[in-house]
Amino acid sequence: MAQNRSEKSSLAIGGLSAILASACCLGPLVLVSIGLSGAWIGQLTRMEPLRPYFLLVSALALIFAYRRIFRPAGTCPPDQVCAVPAVRRAYKALFWIVAALVLIAFGFPYAAPWFY
Repeated sequence: MAQNRSEKSSLAIGGLSAILASACCLGPLVLVSIGLSGAWIGQLTRMEPLRPYFLLVSALALIFAYRRIFRPAGTCPPDQVCAVPAVRRAYKALFWIVAALVLIAFGFPYAAPWFY
C-alpha cells in the first residue's frame, strides 16, 4: 500500500509544481480568458523568481513517478494494487497528463509573447 501512495504523491507533486511554475505566466492569461480580472492578477508575476525551483521539483517528481510506474509488473507483489492492470493503465495515463503539464510549464514563457 505504501507503493501506491508514493506513486500518487509523486504524480500529485509533479502536477502541482507544474501548475505553480506556470502561474506567473500562464495564470494571468487563463484568468483573463475566462473573464476574471483585477489588480491582483498582476501580483502573480512575483512568483517568477521561484519558477526554476518549481520546475526542478516537478522534474524530480516525474522522474521518481516514472521509476515507480513503468517498472516491470513482475516486481510488484501480487497482493498489491500495483499488480492490477487497470490501475497500472490509469497511473500511466495520469503520468502522461502530468508530463504534458510540465512540458507546457517549461515552454509557455517562450510562447507567451504570441498571446499577449
